[in-house]
Amino acid sequence: MTKRNGKATGRPSSFTQAVADLICERIADGESLRSICADDGMPRKATVFRWLGDEKHTAFRDQYARAREAQADALVDEILDIADDGSNDWMEKKNADGENIGWQENGEALRRSVLRVDARKWMAGKLRPKKYGDKIELDGKMTHAVDDSVAALMDAVNGKTRSI
Repeated sequence: MTKRNGKATGRPSSFTQAVADLICERIADGESLRSICADDGMPRKATVFRWLGDEKHTAFRDQYARAREAQADALVDEILDIADDGSNDWMEKKNADGENIGWQENGEALRRSVLRVDARKWMAGKLRPKKYGDKIELDGKMTHAVDDSVAALMDAVNGKTRSI
């Protein structure tokens, strides 16, 4: 950060715990690092990644990891809010004269809500796979299908092998 007329200008590049706390708090509330770093007075994303990779800032790395886990929970809360919000699901249908003749489903808003929910579900699953990731069930059963051509070859060879 440079100083001009006694005031700091530019983005901070030196690590401070206050900035780290603010970043982690906002991430835990569901904000993306990109949107946080776009704000005035916040470091660039590259700076934050440099801090995360620096061995001097292992406490920040742990704090950041916990904030990302909390972000998954915030995303799940947002999913519920989106699913429960039906305010744009319907729109007025008007005739050629501009008179209201009823209501129709707002397909664009519904598709957008589905996209928003799916994106948050995917992200929550990546941030906390054990809690929100896809569950894979293993039943221990294996089946091997042999098609007819392989079965015919096996039958043709059966009993016709030479002894050594």
